[in-house]
Amino acid sequence: MALKKKKVSKAKKVKKSVSKKKVVKSSKKKITKKISKKTTKLKRKPAKKSPAKGKIVARQAKGKEKIIGSITHYFPHVRAAVIKLKAPLSVGDTIKIKGHTTDFTQTISSLQIDRVPVVSAKVGQEIGLLVNSRVRQHDEVFKI
Repeated sequence: MALKKKKVSKAKKVKKSVSKKKVVKSSKKKITKKISKKTTKLKRKPAKKSPAKGKIVARQAKGKEKIIGSITHYFPHVRAAVIKLKAPLSVGDTIKIKGHTTDFTQTISSLQIDRVPVVSAKVGQEIGLLVNSRVRQHDEVFKI
């Protein structure tokens, strides 16, 4: 039995069109877009300039309000919040607590540090505070 050899035909080479990629740098994202040979220019909107010139600025509320801290924990049974202070706070001050679903104002009636009642608290301390309404983590506390 003789084996027959099959003739192998060479496949024709197909030219592929080469598409170039252009990297467009935006203020928020790095975008890669394909550019065909016909298109030479990519239409771009000018980047919006921030007033802080690229620096991160802490969010401030309008008016005379000054940010003094943020909520780190909430105890719903006793309606108490834990606040990490960025500015001093004392009994009798009026504060505003603002978040995605939270927005109310109240006067401070009592402060606690490690379950001990105090009259005032300094920067960097974590205080316990009775609140009138539910608050959530990362809500911001402003002094009015």
